[in-house]
Amino acid sequence: MTTLIGTTGSTTTPAPRERWIEDWRPEDEQFWAAGGDRVARRNLIFSILSEHIGFSVWTMWSVLVLFLGPAYGFAPEDKFLLTIVPALVGSTLRLPYTFAVAKFGGRNWTVFSALMLLAPLVFALFVVEPGVSLSTLLVVSAVAGVGGGNFASSMANINAFYPDRLKGRALGLNAGGGNLGVPMVQLAALLVLATAGAAHPRLLIGAYIPLVLGAAWLALRNMDNLTSAKNDKRAMRDVCRDPHTWVMSFLYIGTFGSFIGFGFAFGQVLQVQFQADFPTPLDAAYLTFLGPLLGSLIRPVGGMMADKWGGARVTFWNFVAMACGAAVVLVASLQASLPMFVVGFTALFVFSGIGNGSTYKMIPAVFRAKSAKLIVAGADRVGSDREARRLSGALIGIAGAVGAFGGVLVNVAFRQSFLETGAGNAAYIAFLAFYGVCFALTWTVYLRPSRGQLAGV
Repeated sequence: MTTLIGTTGSTTTPAPRERWIEDWRPEDEQFWAAGGDRVARRNLIFSILSEHIGFSVWTMWSVLVLFLGPAYGFAPEDKFLLTIVPALVGSTLRLPYTFAVAKFGGRNWTVFSALMLLAPLVFALFVVEPGVSLSTLLVVSAVAGVGGGNFASSMANINAFYPDRLKGRALGLNAGGGNLGVPMVQLAALLVLATAGAAHPRLLIGAYIPLVLGAAWLALRNMDNLTSAKNDKRAMRDVCRDPHTWVMSFLYIGTFGSFIGFGFAFGQVLQVQFQADFPTPLDAAYLTFLGPLLGSLIRPVGGMMADKWGGARVTFWNFVAMACGAAVVLVASLQASLPMFVVGFTALFVFSGIGNGSTYKMIPAVFRAKSAKLIVAGADRVGSDREARRLSGALIGIAGAVGAFGGVLVNVAFRQSFLETGAGNAAYIAFLAFYGVCFALTWTVYLRPSRGQLAGV
């Protein structure tokens, strides 16, 4: 075991094989200034790197399907299945990954979860070729879901390193850096398509193997485990009884679920909906990365806007904007207008990114507001604040898992719409209606002037 910072404020560098920190007090400002901030920042950097590559592997099938040309014999509805399955597995793994950090250590689990990314890459490297069966590819794409769990463990780990006053910025950077893995794998696919062509998907798959190994090695060398990190399974049970848990999870389906779902589906949608404009995968790849890139980069802006104007207010107007974006996409589809379609879809990516930041800010704000009401009613301040932090931490894990499931729903909606009608219009109408429910729910629960309103959310 290693005690990082002693009572004198001196810093000890732990040996590479003894990276357990026994003494970690981020809320102690003297401790933080004496070196705790540097240790937390180092762990944040390498956590982002591993999570970033995890997102890339998780969403790799969003572009691998572009390589599956006529020689593979797959219909569009088959290709949508290849994006639905990893989205489903990734969302399911988020809850166990949340608990893994405290059980095994943040550094240890980051190394292990990074190395786990080799499995879907190696499997895909061997099987992606003309003649492969759809069932085989479904199994391989399902294994890629392990990349979706990395977000949950990374967020849980960084949450343990930072004091409450700095968690928002740290978690925002961690989430935004991870989300950038989506456009990066799409840019990598564009490079392969532009240079080698659609007959060489193995180049894209193989390029990520050394990146995974590098991320695992850097985590092994530079990250730490915290003995103070604990799992609070009772908090999970308690927070599941709170109706705000399911309201916030529902809203997160609309923001992060939209982001990851559109990230998986956009390339296919372009090729199916506008076949004449995108006769080759390369043509679609030129546009596929744009929306996820903007949505990832703007996520911290949503958090900053929530800090200034309140998370509920920003989330409400953001869902109004997303409904407008879905309406633009629907009109563009009906008129077969590609420029309007791309503008509308890009807006959906951007607003889903803003909503990611604002809804995440709402989670601790909800419990802080409830704590403030209890304190006014005579409850103990310290105990109420501690309970608020305990429940908000649990809700972050639940909302992350439920929200990721939205990516499954988006792809199911597209698949059924194209399968039954030959166009995506039914899916766009469903999105428009869903965002309408989201902004109505946000207003009703958090903004409507009433006796039950939670001020400050």
